[in-house]
Amino acid sequence: MDSGRSPKTREYIDRVSGFMGSHVLPREREYLVALRDQEDRWASIPSVVDELKARAETIGLWNLFLPDSTHGAGLTHVEYAPLAELVGRSLIAPEVFNCNAPDAGNAEVLLHHGSDEQRRRWMEPLLRGEIRSVFCMTEPDVASSDAANTAATAVVDGDTIVLNGRKWWSTGIGHPDCRFAVFMGLTEPDAPRHARHSVVLVPLDTPGVRVERMLPVYGYLDEPYGHGEATFSDVRLPLDAVIAGPGRGFEIARGRLGPGRIHHCMRLIGLAENALELACRRAVSPTAFGKPLSDLGGNRERIARARIAIGQARLQVLHAAWLLDTAGPAVAVGESSQVEAAVPAMACEVIDMAIQLHGGAGLPDDFPLASAMAAARALRLADGPDEVHLGVVARAELGRYRIREAA
Repeated sequence: MDSGRSPKTREYIDRVSGFMGSHVLPREREYLVALRDQEDRWASIPSVVDELKARAETIGLWNLFLPDSTHGAGLTHVEYAPLAELVGRSLIAPEVFNCNAPDAGNAEVLLHHGSDEQRRRWMEPLLRGEIRSVFCMTEPDVASSDAANTAATAVVDGDTIVLNGRKWWSTGIGHPDCRFAVFMGLTEPDAPRHARHSVVLVPLDTPGVRVERMLPVYGYLDEPYGHGEATFSDVRLPLDAVIAGPGRGFEIARGRLGPGRIHHCMRLIGLAENALELACRRAVSPTAFGKPLSDLGGNRERIARARIAIGQARLQVLHAAWLLDTAGPAVAVGESSQVEAAVPAMACEVIDMAIQLHGGAGLPDDFPLASAMAAARALRLADGPDEVHLGVVARAELGRYRIREAA
């Protein structure tokens, strides 16, 4: 594996790091205060975000996630990984750099599978940061970790497609600029297992689309982004709203997950780094029983183990990113599952340690630790639960021995 940082990568790291330190991190408190002061936190985004977005776009720190150089920075996954880690240290940075989920994944879906008209109508304004989007796959009544279980329907009726079903944990649907959903539905129940579903572009103002409620994670609603539960009742759209044609849904959903997992994991490493930094600052400042916290209760060992765990996770994600770049998603699926099982669990442990060192101060939102724990814990489910990823890893590991035994 070559994870050496090229001059291009080092330049981007310096630029993103400098922008984060000079512009983004110093204004996070301003953003949070403005959001809290809004009567309706779902109604608008504090103006500081638009100011920072305009500045980032002007200097070329924009769409960094997209390997396509025509529409994005043209970085490989290995090159983008350290930038995603830097971005992950901030609550608002993903939107500032136009790299936030699920918009990044939806843009890649449209780039690789969308028609010219779909790209013009949805991808281009998404990449300009003018609108936001949502990915609607997870459902409350089925085990959605298996995409083939999708029960919501997308039935072809002449030159239209009709959607019915209930989706939840639809991240970003609360954003005031969210304009469309990427909806996965069952089209041909008797087709082969991986050819039954379709992915459909749904304008959120289409009759029959209704956001029923926003879902809290440990009490956090994550406004103004949020995770929503939505119903689709006899939503009728022209057939050209289907991405790549009926029956291609599973293929598209599976292809979308590979890069998205790398992005999530590297942002989580940034989140864990931020938590460790807060923990260390806390450990050397207040005293208890006549000593700094770093000298009490095994805290030095906890801090050391956190540093080791973050370093291990970073290298493992870089390896998965390198494999994705050099061999493709099909070959990297095992390594992708490894990091998706390992990194969120690591982040939860590091953040929990930081909360413990802060005592009561770690529980409210005086520090960004409780919200960080909610985000990290949710990601142990968002791209598939740990058990699914561990099953993929075990199957690959045991498969090698079965082949040897058969030989």
